Amino acid sequence: MNAHATPRHVRLQVELVLEVADPERLAAAAGQHVAADEFMPDEERRHAVRAVAEDTAEAVAYLVDPIDLVSAVPGVELAQASWSSEQVDFDPRADLWHPDAAEDAEAPEEPGAPGSLGNATEADTAGGAGAGGLPGSARA
Repeated sequence: MNAHATPRHVRLQVELVLEVADPERLAAAAGQHVAADEFMPDEERRHAVRAVAEDTAEAVAYLVDPIDLVSAVPGVELAQASWSSEQVDFDPRADLWHPDAAEDAEAPEEPGAPGSLGNATEADTAGGAGAGGLPGSARA
C-alpha cells in the first residue's frame, strides 16, 4: 500500500481499571494538582477541589492525562483525545475484563453507553484537566 492510500488517522482505545488503595492520598494529590493549575478560573477551582475530595473517579481524572501517553510518540500528532473516569464494580473473573472478551464482542459500544468512552466525567476543553478545563477531552 502506498503512502497516499494509507489512512492517516489511528484510533487507540485503552481501558484501565485502577484499584484505589489510598483514597485520602489520591484526593490530596488531586487537590494539589487543581490548586497548582494557574489557568483554572476560581469558581471552577472551588468546584474541582470539592469534587476530587468527594469522588475518587474525579480525582483520578484530574491526575491521569492520556495525552501524555502519546506526546512522546515519534511521527504522530494528536488530533483529538477523550477520556472518562467512573467508579466500577470490578470482578477479575468476569468475562468482561478478560483480554479476549473484546474480540468476542459483536459490535462496538455506542458513545455514552455504560462502560464506553463518552460518559462519567467528560467535558470538551482545549487542553484537558491540566490546561484549565475539566478532565475529559482535548483537541490539538
